Amino acid sequence: MTDEKTSKDNPTPKPSLLRRVRLRLGIFYDIGWVLLAFLAIQLFQMRNMLAADELTAPPLDLATLSGEFHSQAANNRPTLVYFFAPWCGICGASAHNINSLREGNSAEDLSVVMVALDWQQAEEVREFASRHALQVPVLMGERETADNWRVPGYPTYYVLDSANRIVHKDFGYTTRLGLWWRTRGVD
Repeated sequence: MTDEKTSKDNPTPKPSLLRRVRLRLGIFYDIGWVLLAFLAIQLFQMRNMLAADELTAPPLDLATLSGEFHSQAANNRPTLVYFFAPWCGICGASAHNINSLREGNSAEDLSVVMVALDWQQAEEVREFASRHALQVPVLMGERETADNWRVPGYPTYYVLDSANRIVHKDFGYTTRLGLWWRTRGVD
């Protein structure tokens, strides 16, 4: 009986509003904080990339893996420029998404090029392209290319419109749906 009287005299304080919301939303509350942290990290990583506000992209005049010459300025169509390193595991994991994007779009609607950076020998890049059955041109980039395009790490990509202006940019793994979403409707 004493316990009942004590509990009536000293009621348990109500949890704070934040605590009640957290209790009711449970896992969704936790997922929200994780997503917020992920977004903050992503924005921090992208802080030094080229701006996606009508800025004309730097030149991309490089030799391809097959020895031909590629000039982005002469392209005149929307383009996904995907920077990778042959030793990068995430780049390898997303190579399938690049191939899927290529298969889902005609070359006239969307140009897709991959630019190899941070390689020692062309054979490393050839092996990467073969292992992942790349269906897009692979350009042989240099340190100057990475500096001009402000590549913070691998993979990094930019989406360009037909006037060679940057309309989207991102860093890290991107799904097939993410690539499609960012490249759709680019003129």
